[in-house]
Amino acid sequence: MKPFRQHVAIAIDGGGIRGIMVTRALEVLEAALGKKLGEVCEIAAGTSTGSVVAAGIALDKSAAEMTQLYRVVSPKIFQKSLRSALWLLFPYRYSNAALKEEFDQQSAGKTMGDLWTDARKFDLVIAARDMHTARTRFFKSWKPEYAAMPITTAVLASAAAPTYFPVVAGRYVDGGVGSFGNPTFIAAYEARFVLGWKPEETTLISVGTGRVAGGGYPIGAPDKLRSAQWIMPLMDALMSDANDQQSRVVDQLFTGMDFRRFQISIEKIDLDDVAALDRLVEHGKRFGEMMVNDETDPDLQTPVYKVV
Repeated sequence: MKPFRQHVAIAIDGGGIRGIMVTRALEVLEAALGKKLGEVCEIAAGTSTGSVVAAGIALDKSAAEMTQLYRVVSPKIFQKSLRSALWLLFPYRYSNAALKEEFDQQSAGKTMGDLWTDARKFDLVIAARDMHTARTRFFKSWKPEYAAMPITTAVLASAAAPTYFPVVAGRYVDGGVGSFGNPTFIAAYEARFVLGWKPEETTLISVGTGRVAGGGYPIGAPDKLRSAQWIMPLMDALMSDANDQQSRVVDQLFTGMDFRRFQISIEKIDLDDVAALDRLVEHGKRFGEMMVNDETDPDLQTPVYKVV
């Protein structure tokens, strides 16, 4: 693994239960570094499940602790019920109460502002879509307007995937509803224009939550989709294209920065598939080895004229 530069930032994509694959990968990375990422990074940006991981890093939790959190909480969150089976008839499928209870405990009730003190200034950035103002909001630990917001509230807001979880505070839903399912650009922006880091002194690690191996639907299969069945394909399309776009923007525009985008190809795993936890942990080990070996996303090297 190439040495990191003076300043290090990390950005983590959304992806539901696939967050455990990321935390397992980060366990491998932390073992190679010999320290927790909270001791290495000064910026952590996250969307949806990525906000859980980013907040954990900001709270100086080890990756192993976060993997355990996913193992314990996921079965509690994604409990199958009449509501989840007949989800089209309800505002959402699952309660966020188990995640709230666990994160309140993990964060010890800390607010965003508690991460930005004289003792330790950590720039946590969490993306959520504000349905009231029709814009994406970035909850930042250094911003006075979010200083009193509990970290748990920011995480629940960012993770409130439509149809899966309830809206938070009557206005906030998943930060991936828009262009920031991959928060890489906002992490690069924070580094360059908020904290004033020089690109040549900056390493930005961007972590995906898996790309489906083999691509999309067979030819002819979309013809058979009924109206309600288009919901998930449309969400996947919007998020995957935006995620790739964010990485390419940073790679093209933030010249001189040590930008490392990591992504892994896996089989299709639904955002709430608790039965896939062990498989995701295995993928995570391989993903971590890719990080340690600097095996960055090869798709990012595809010439621009082939993708635009």
